[in-house]
Amino acid sequence: MTVTAKYEGGVFKPLENVSLSEGTIVEVQLPSAARPKSRPRSVGDFAFYGIWKDRRDIVDSVEFVNHLRRNLRS
Repeated sequence: MTVTAKYEGGVFKPLENVSLSEGTIVEVQLPSAARPKSRPRSVGDFAFYGIWKDRRDIVDSVEFVNHLRRNLRS
């Protein structure tokens, strides 16, 4: 269920009738414009980046993975 509400005096006030029992705990998701903007993470930001750079058997990573998949059940 999505409910539009207005924030006033520290309270979210629904702009429509809501059939919830008094005291029901709800989760509020704020519009994305209210969230801090951050850049998408680059692959280089992850700890695993570059762990295979010295591997001589992985010249073409796509071909290496395809080879593993082909021989998975061997």
